[in-house]
Amino acid sequence: MHSVELLPDLATERAVREAWERLARAGLPSMAAHRHPTNRPHLTLATADTLLPETRALLDEALEAALPLPVALDGLVRFRGRRPVLAWAVRPDDALLRLHRTVWRTLREAPGSGRPNPLHDPGRWVPHLTLGRGGDHTRAGNEALPSAPGVPPGVRAGSWTGARTYDSLTRTTDRLGP
Repeated sequence: MHSVELLPDLATERAVREAWERLARAGLPSMAAHRHPTNRPHLTLATADTLLPETRALLDEALEAALPLPVALDGLVRFRGRRPVLAWAVRPDDALLRLHRTVWRTLREAPGSGRPNPLHDPGRWVPHLTLGRGGDHTRAGNEALPSAPGVPPGVRAGSWTGARTYDSLTRTTDRLGP
């Protein structure tokens, strides 16, 4: 499986990693425990079974035209399921929603892409940055989310500055876009 992911600027990445560390120090599930070299804060736009060179070229064009994009992280969101997830919600603006639809459509229409993940469907997609997976996050509160100067409490502003693809079979990444 190949995912198409946006990467935040260094200050936003640092803030997310600090939240990972705070969760770990509190004894809560945290992405800080995931030590693989590809582990870094990211926003998944969509996934595909394969990424042919023609599809990658279309994604590169779309990402080059769209990035950088602003990002605003806003409060905690919890996803239930067999492995519960605690995440920072991402406030989607019009530009992010347009890019998401473009990536989704590109992968959906590409030969060999396979069946798209319905959770990434533009009508269902919940943009977020994962903080921790598994366990009980009910003790994690908004204290893990310091606000940035000049933005409302609970909101951290930054930008999406890069993109990559992650191959879950080989556990490798490759740059996309600019």
